[in-house]
Parts: sequence; C-alpha cells; structure tokens
Amino acid sequence: AHYDRSPACTFTTFVGYEYTDTPGMRNLHRNVIFRNERVTEIPVSSYETGARNVPELWRRLRVECLERDDGCDVLAIPHNPNLSGGLMFPDPANEAEARARRALEPIAEIVQHKAASECRFDRLAGRGVFSADEFCDFEQNRTDNLSSLGVLFGEMQVETGAPVPIGEFGRRNMLRNVLKDGLVLQQRLGVDPFRLGFIGSTDTHSAVAGGTMEDDYVGHLGRRDADWRNVQDHFEDNPGGLAVVWAEENARDALFEGMRRRETYATSGTRPLLRFFGGSELPTDLCERPDLVASGYARGVPMGGEVEAIGEGGSLRFAALALKDAGTPSHPGTDLQRVQIVKGWLDDAGRTHERVYDVAGGPNGASVDPDDCRTRGSGHATLCAVWEDPAFDPQEAAFYYLRVLENPTCRWSTRQCMAAGVNPFEAACASQAAAATARVQERGARGEVYANCCIDPREAPFYTPVIQERAWSSPIWYRPLPGE
Repeated sequence: AHYDRSPACTFTTFVGYEYTDTPGMRNLHRNVIFRNERVTEIPVSSYETGARNVPELWRRLRVECLERDDGCDVLAIPHNPNLSGGLMFPDPANEAEARARRALEPIAEIVQHKAASECRFDRLAGRGVFSADEFCDFEQNRTDNLSSLGVLFGEMQVETGAPVPIGEFGRRNMLRNVLKDGLVLQQRLGVDPFRLGFIGSTDTHSAVAGGTMEDDYVGHLGRRDADWRNVQDHFEDNPGGLAVVWAEENARDALFEGMRRRETYATSGTRPLLRFFGGSELPTDLCERPDLVASGYARGVPMGGEVEAIGEGGSLRFAALALKDAGTPSHPGTDLQRVQIVKGWLDDAGRTHERVYDVAGGPNGASVDPDDCRTRGSGHATLCAVWEDPAFDPQEAAFYYLRVLENPTCRWSTRQCMAAGVNPFEAACASQAAAATARVQERGARGEVYANCCIDPREAPFYTPVIQERAWSSPIWYRPLPGE
C-alpha cells in the first residue's frame, strides 16, 4: 500500500523483519529483506532455527523462498556486529556454508545507533583491535554485547555490560578485520565468505526512520530515552546512520539488485554523495572530465565490484569523488575535510595488513566554537582524486574502500547538555551539571542525570564532545587468481 508506483516514484518500501537470535546477550541479529511481496509463509525466526544457528536461517530462506518458482527473493543483513561478542562472523564449517553466506549476506551494517563497526582504536591504550588507525575511535560502545542497553538511572545494572578491554574485544566485531580474514579464507576455501558491502542504519524503535541529525536527535528507544534519559542512560548511543544504494531507479527491483551487487555506501547520519571506481584502465584525468561516472563504469568497476587479475608491471587506480551534504536552509551541510582510501591485503606468507591513505583534502584546522557549537574554519564542497596504489602487487589479494571525513561538529550529547545549561567545554561543567540535575530531579528524575556531560575525553577511550561525521563506500576487491 505504501509502495509509490506513480510517475513521481518518491517512496519505495520493502517487506522485511528482524531475525533476533541473542545467545548470552551477544547480538546475531539480521535484517531480512524481501525483494517483493512474495515472501515466506511465516518469518523464519530463532525459534525455528535454534540459537547460534544462522546457517539454518540461510537454509530455510533458500528452501522457503529462493527455490520457489514465483519470484521470491531475499537477503539477510548482519546487524550491529560490534555487539556480537565475536560471534557474528565465524569461520564457515565448509565450502557450502561459505557459499551460502556469500549468496545471502552481500552487505552489512557498519554504523547504527548502538555504535560503529568499522574498526576500533583505544586512545588511552594507544592501540586498536588489529588496527593502528586513530580515526577508529569514532562512536564506539565500551562493551561488546547487548547488555550495553542495561544502564538505568545512569548506572550499568548487569555485569556483562562492563567495559571490555581492547585486548579482549572480538576481532571480527569490526568489519575491517572481517574483510581481511575473508582474504585468508578465500585462499583456503576458494571462496571469500566475507565479501561484504556497507550500509548504515538508524535501528530506530520509534518510527523515526532517517532521523539522524545530531542537533535534533530525539532518541530511538521511545520512552526509554525520552527527555534527559538520552544523556543519562544512552550516552554511548548516537542518531545512527543511513544506507545509500546506487540504482537505476527508485524501485524495488533496482534497489534490491543494487544491494545484491554491493553498490552501496553508509553514512554516519549526514548526506554526502560518494562515487568510487577502480581499475587498471581508469584515466588519470577523470576528475577533470564531465563523464567521470560513465567512464568509471566503462573502464573500471564501481563500489562493491571486483577488479580481475592484472599482469606484472600493471597498475591499479581508483577514482574517488565526494560531494558535501547539500543541507537545507535551516540545517546547512558541513564541509568535507578529507577523502581516504583504506586498503587491506594478504601477503605471500598468508598474513593480512592494512593501511590508510589520504588521497584528497587533509588536516585543515577546522573546529567548533565551544560556546555555541558553531563550526569554525572552512573545508571543501567537493573532493576528487584519481589515486594509484604505490604499493600495488599484482600477486596479492586486496580490498579498498573509501572513507570520507567531514569537518568537526558537536556531538548530539554536547548539544543536549548545552541545552540544559551544561557546557562540556567549560571548567564549571560539574557545578552546571549538578544544578541541571537538581532541576530535573524535581520533575521525577533519579540519579546523576547530567554527570556524563562532564566526562573528560582525556580519560575516556572513545568519547569526545566533538565528532567528525563520515561516510564509507563498499569495498572494491582485487583478485589475482581465479576463484570466487
């Protein structure tokens, strides 16, 4: 009823549901999305599959949907891997299981309102989860499971919600590590089960899809995070991200195929535009050409694609284009700071590596006004680069994805603290928090409501009152040898 097939073609709906297996509070959830109105008789849930048995979900979706002859089609999207306690992406039991995952799970969430899942870096420890990327401190939850929601009146109520040390955090909770391990498994099995594109999501439970603005965030858990409860009990949450699909039209078939081929990207909530192409024959002057997109498709592959083997002496180029969020008259978009390409690869000894390259823009001194959160400094409306991998080895399997960083802006919590008269940047923050807490306690609040506003980022591994919104393209893979 809500699928607009008028000439305006403004709104596309999908039939879907959430598969919610949660063994020991470890999140194995999937968002199951059907291509059209032809669906399974009932949603295949963890009651049918049993706990810790996602392969049975894939089997039943295949039997009850894909093997029918009426056009039923379906995808499953891993959801919030950062809270899976390391269980979301186990080694496949065999090649058949690897192929099942590859077929049914082409994309995964890299960010949503319960934190980000790209990579993880602890500023206090000075190290990450198999990563040395300092930008990996962005929107991280301190724990690794759904007990993160167990905060009440500002206090964690369950032991399993305690912070997890960086050395104990699951390697494959983070998608960059999953992609790297996929290269290893492909060498062993002949198929990469973790060939994953990226999307973002809100995970809203309040029917506010797309409500991702930092300055008017109302929460995503209904009464659980209404009013001051956001700051008190859900401080580590965020407004969530957005899923972007490149497709020929705003229609179910086209969007579904865009997801299947992983021609998708994720944002942390803002709306920049990204294009990303890779290939050995991309023109070096592509950024100056009006046919950048057409040439990208004709002479390379788009995000989500694969570049086939290149001979000795060949090179591998990437075209990266980012346009800032156009914004609205009341909410102008933020300038872009830099465009990066993240590379992961497998060496001839079977070890994985990663490296981050700045390919356009860079540090620019932009900041925020600590009195009112207005942005300071300028950045870029558009950034474009044609980048050639200086360390390309045609014998090494690799992946590359685009990460775009905006100029700094105030986090949602900073804005809500300031609205209550508590400024995280001021020395008087603690006394301001006490006064604001007293006011809401008169309205029935319990606990130190605004104490979180005054957390010192120098003493917190992941929190900062200022963030850099960002976007991530799906990867492009380079495969040196025949395989899948």
